Amino acid sequence: MLNQWLNADHIQLCDEVADWREAVTLSAQPLLQRGTITDDYLTAIFHQYQTLGPYFVLAPGIAMPHARPEEGARALGLSLLKINQGVRFHSEDNDPVFIVVMLSAPDSSSHIELISSLAELFSDNEAMAKLFKAENKQQIEDIITNY
Repeated sequence: MLNQWLNADHIQLCDEVADWREAVTLSAQPLLQRGTITDDYLTAIFHQYQTLGPYFVLAPGIAMPHARPEEGARALGLSLLKINQGVRFHSEDNDPVFIVVMLSAPDSSSHIELISSLAELFSDNEAMAKLFKAENKQQIEDIITNY
């Protein structure tokens, strides 16, 4: 299922970013370019971070920034950014973050299957170890094709 949403056009790799804001902004680019989210979506994520802290850092090395549907989510979508050097999100137990998966959900239910597939991937230690070491889009696609 994930490979329907995370194809080469929605996967990016970079060596490093300046900070967590750049990581979130960069991870959003494929969704912004396709009109899946608006700029307001990013603004909402940054605002929520100021209010709640790094609420979207889910586990060591993994962040899944998202906002509410009414805050600029136009369609269901995912993008993935792999940051080789990692970046601090100021999440004491989970920094540095190497994988940023941007989620867009236009309503409260259409993303449930996507979340379930992501949870399977994130809980598979072997797959995540490979994902953290991936060096190109094809390697990432090969890993997520099983979820």
